[in-house]
Amino acid sequence: MANNKLITLMLWLVFTLCSGYSAAASMASEVPTARTELVYQKDNVTNQIPFFDNRFRIDAELDEVTLLFYRARGSKPIILVRPDGSKVRINDYDRDKVQWHDDSTFDMIKITKPMPGPWQAIGDILPESKILVVSDIKIAVEPLPEIVLAGETLKVTGKLFNNDDDIDTPHFRNVVKVDVHFYSTNNSIYENFGADAIKVTSFRDDGENLDEYAADSIFTGEFILDFAPGEWQPVYLVKLPMATRELRQKPVILYSSPVSIEVEPSTSAEIAHQMILTINPDYVDPDSMIFQGKVTFPDRQVEPFSIMEAQGTTRLKDISYTEAGLHRVSINAFGRTTSGREFRLVLPEFTFNVKEPENLLLPVIDDNGVEQPRIIKSAEKTAEELAAELAAAALLQQQLEDEKNLNTVIIIAAGNVIIIVIAIGLFFMLRRGKGKA
Repeated sequence: MANNKLITLMLWLVFTLCSGYSAAASMASEVPTARTELVYQKDNVTNQIPFFDNRFRIDAELDEVTLLFYRARGSKPIILVRPDGSKVRINDYDRDKVQWHDDSTFDMIKITKPMPGPWQAIGDILPESKILVVSDIKIAVEPLPEIVLAGETLKVTGKLFNNDDDIDTPHFRNVVKVDVHFYSTNNSIYENFGADAIKVTSFRDDGENLDEYAADSIFTGEFILDFAPGEWQPVYLVKLPMATRELRQKPVILYSSPVSIEVEPSTSAEIAHQMILTINPDYVDPDSMIFQGKVTFPDRQVEPFSIMEAQGTTRLKDISYTEAGLHRVSINAFGRTTSGREFRLVLPEFTFNVKEPENLLLPVIDDNGVEQPRIIKSAEKTAEELAAELAAAALLQQQLEDEKNLNTVIIIAAGNVIIIVIAIGLFFMLRRGKGKA
């Protein structure tokens, strides 16, 4: 009996120890650790190595590394400690072997022929810091649609990679800048032949405008295509403090705006102006088109309007007659291309001028109480009136000239009289002086 109890006790102890060891191992595997990446440039092999206490190791196989350390905003630049204990500081390093870019939130340090062995970084370093071979940074961008329309706004997303690995650290958006330029292919059959390069947008990862989520490592570009139609080549420039990379996509054709605007102005206050929108069906589905816009009248009053679903290639809209002068029409259009892609675009601003009516008929009551029409001249004067006004103006000008000449003669005569009086006075004074002598 005693032996059975002893065996049972030993089995229970073994089970307890094993369970404790398993739980401890499980807990240890769940403890998060800060890690860093080391990318071998020559064979594109990526190793994950521990990054404890801001320590890391550089192998002898590396001829060049670029270290990127994220630190607390506004903190001082880091200090690197080599394996032999010597230090590399922002104000003390070998400029033949080291390039250093410091920012308010990161340090990027490029080292040629780095000393192999364990290194240490000292400073307010964030755990997302990484060691990267910056020469392998690249961007992957979704291709542009086949049908692109002038005035359209496109949303385009891209992602950065180090070799084939995602760069998914949120702080990297402070390090890199992605600009998008369109270059004319200089094809003489298109309207943009000989056009200068255009900076279209900069990609962003800040949750603003068309970017959906901040710091999700998905960069978003808002392409506002408000320039000349034609054949363009998109070029994406990835700019880092010490390197620039370029991605060229195949050329795209920017087609002219699919909607044209005309206005038939009214000459009467009782009749509205009529705006005519004509849709080109070559690249868009006319039945899918809807419009929202506004009219700015000469007195700067604004009247919004919308044109909802309709069929066909023509849309009509009345514009109130208010007064003569310059009118401005701004319109946003929404629809689908013939390939089924939804789009939105801004039509070029359209202006039209309304003249004063030539004649205005007003009723007049005569002595017998009968209403008679009477023609009142408008502000636009007849040729006879203009000629009479010009003749009167010429006569007035001549009178002013004559009056001016008369005043001049009077002034000259008065001046001469004054001179003669002074001369006579001097003559008598001189004679009186001689008589006394």
